[in-house]
Amino acid sequence: MTASPPPSPPGTTEESGTPDGTVLILGGTTEARALAGALTGFAVITSLAGRTSSPLLPAGEVRIGGFGGAEGLTGFLRERRIDILIDATHPFAARISANAAVAAGAAGIPLLVLRRPGWTERPGDDWRRVPDLDAAAAALPEAGRRVFLTTGRQGLAAFAHLDECWFLARSVEPPAGPRPRNLDVLLDRGPFTLDGELRVMRDHRIDVLVSKDSGGSTAKLDAARTLGIPVVLVERPPGTATATTVEELLKVIETLR
Repeated sequence: MTASPPPSPPGTTEESGTPDGTVLILGGTTEARALAGALTGFAVITSLAGRTSSPLLPAGEVRIGGFGGAEGLTGFLRERRIDILIDATHPFAARISANAAVAAGAAGIPLLVLRRPGWTERPGDDWRRVPDLDAAAAALPEAGRRVFLTTGRQGLAAFAHLDECWFLARSVEPPAGPRPRNLDVLLDRGPFTLDGELRVMRDHRIDVLVSKDSGGSTAKLDAARTLGIPVVLVERPPGTATATTVEELLKVIETLR
C-alpha cells in the first residue's frame, strides 16, 4: 500500500506548497510578535524601527530601520511584492501609521491595522486625560511633584523645564537629549506586575503617574488606584483599527486569501 502524502500547510497551494503571498508587518509590539508567529500560509516579513539595540525578535524574516517615508515604503512594497500590509505598531507611532496608509494606497494593496484597545477607567481611578505630552507637563506639579514617567525616553524633552518636580523615568535603554534636571532612570522591560509596580511607586514615594493610553497591561494603573495616586493620561491619536486582537485579525486575513 502506498502512503498518502502529508497535507500541505494551511494557506499553501496543494500542487506547489508555495505561500499564498507575502505579508509585511510593521511591528515592535507584543501583538506584532504574536501575529508573526501565528500567521501561517504566508511569507512574513516584520519591520522594526530600530530604536532599541536589542529588540525582541519575532518569527520569520526581520527588517530593522526606517523606509525613508511613505515613498520609500511604497518602493519596498513593490520591490518585495508585498500582498498585505499590516500596521501593528505602537498606538502612538502616528508617523509610520500615516506613511503606511499612503504607501498601501499607492501600491494598491490592503492595509490592515491591529490596535489593542485603550484603557477604561474603573471605580477608584483618578485620571486626568490630556491631548499630548506638553499638556501632560502643564498638569504638573499641580497633579504631583514626584512623577513616575512612563511615556518613553523620546518624550522627556516635554518635561525638561519642570525643575520643581522629581522624575523617575522608565525605559528599555538610556535616554538621550533634553531631559528634566531632577531625573532618575529605571532601565527595565515589561511585562510588569502589580506587586512590582507597587514596589516601585512606594520605594520612590511617587505621587503622580504620567502615561500614554497605549493599552495592554494595566499593572501600573492598578498600582496607582491601590495607592490613591492620580494618573495624567495622554490620549492616543485618532485612528481606525481593523482588529483589536491577533485572533480577530487572523479571521480578517482569511477573507483575503
